[in-house]
Amino acid sequence: MEGDGAPRLLLDTHIWIWLMNGEPQRLGAATIEAIERAASTGAVYVSDISVWQVAMLESQGRIRLSRDCSEWVREALSAPGVQLLPLSPNIAVASSRLPGTFPGDPADRILAASARLMTLTLVTRDERLLAYAAAHCVTVLDPHPLGPGGLRP
Repeated sequence: MEGDGAPRLLLDTHIWIWLMNGEPQRLGAATIEAIERAASTGAVYVSDISVWQVAMLESQGRIRLSRDCSEWVREALSAPGVQLLPLSPNIAVASSRLPGTFPGDPADRILAASARLMTLTLVTRDERLLAYAAAHCVTVLDPHPLGPGGLRP
C-alpha cells in the first residue's frame, strides 16, 4: 500500500481484459473501488506477459477484442493510471525460484514473481493463484463479484 492508502495493483490478464472490455460486473464493487484508487495514483500495473497473453488468446480465437489487437493493447495501456511493468531479468529469475510448489503456467509464475519483487497486490480470480497466495507470500485481491473482494496474504 502507498502512504495515502491507495493500493499498488498488478492486474492478472483476465482482469485487465474484463476492465478494458467494459465488464466490471465480473468484479466486486470493493475491487472496482480499489482499482480506481490505485489508478488515481498511477499504481495499476500490467505485466509485459499479459500483453503476450492477450495477443496469443486473440490469435487462437479464445477471446474477441473490439478492435485490432495492437490497437486494443495500445489503448488499454494508455488507460488512466495504468503502467506497463516490464519483464526484468530479476523477475525472470525469480519466476523460476518461487517458494513451494507452484501450480500455474509460466505466465502465472511471472505474474507471481512480479507481485513479490515489486510489492504489488495481484488482482486475480485464478483459483490456482489464489490457493498459492494463501500459502506462499503473494498478496492477492480476490475480485469475486458475489463476495466483498478482499486482500489475501
